[in-house]
Amino acid sequence: MVKTTIYKKNYHIDLSDVDFTKSLRASTLLSYFQDVASLAAENLGAGIETLEETYGVAWVLMRIRVEIIRNPKLDEEIIIETWPQEPKKLEFERDFIVRDQEGNIIIRAVSAWVIMDVKERKLKRSSFISLTYPNVVEKRALDDPLGKLKSAGQLEGAYQKVIGYSDVDFNGHLNNSKYVDYMMDCFNLEDHRKYNVKSIEVNFTNEALPGETITLFKDTSQVDSNVVYIEGKNEKDEKIVFRAKVEIEVRH
Repeated sequence: MVKTTIYKKNYHIDLSDVDFTKSLRASTLLSYFQDVASLAAENLGAGIETLEETYGVAWVLMRIRVEIIRNPKLDEEIIIETWPQEPKKLEFERDFIVRDQEGNIIIRAVSAWVIMDVKERKLKRSSFISLTYPNVVEKRALDDPLGKLKSAGQLEGAYQKVIGYSDVDFNGHLNNSKYVDYMMDCFNLEDHRKYNVKSIEVNFTNEALPGETITLFKDTSQVDSNVVYIEGKNEKDEKIVFRAKVEIEVRH
């Protein structure tokens, strides 16, 4: 296998990938990103099985920001490009660009990943694994750096969710794409009919495990600026599981 820094994969948007407006679900988009990131890492010799068997660690997504220029629809073909940045002390940053069939960029995203010891559930430094790139791609999908999110106003309870079988990934914890489903369920169907998601930024702060209950809160103090803040708290230990900022716009 020839190693490549910029990895590309085509996706066809099927019925199972869209919502009731026939638009790509945000959670499906995140699943696509996880899929292509995993394949890209495997191409570079740091795939899921290699990391677990050689180092006893797994990739964990910590932060991501997605900006949606146009959300693709049912039956569209899209191409996702992804490439890594030079590793930092703890984090591995990875960028994504989504193009339509005409080659137009319709989605941009930046993300930060870490490696976690699968037995101790503790983070390891990036130097713990051997990972080299054929070349360094200096361009960024988005220029603004990823940061820490926090509420700007009063939080109000939205609903509670018990983590079940369908929510858990191969690492044994709540899958990142499911967080996005939980976030989208903080809005009713009329909201989804009226608004598009323009951008999503998520900080994944703590693990959530099967059987645990997550309480969702939202802060609508900035809704006049088309921004809604959402966070999830684990009822077991009251730790924040994720923090998110969703930017919306009226559908045309």
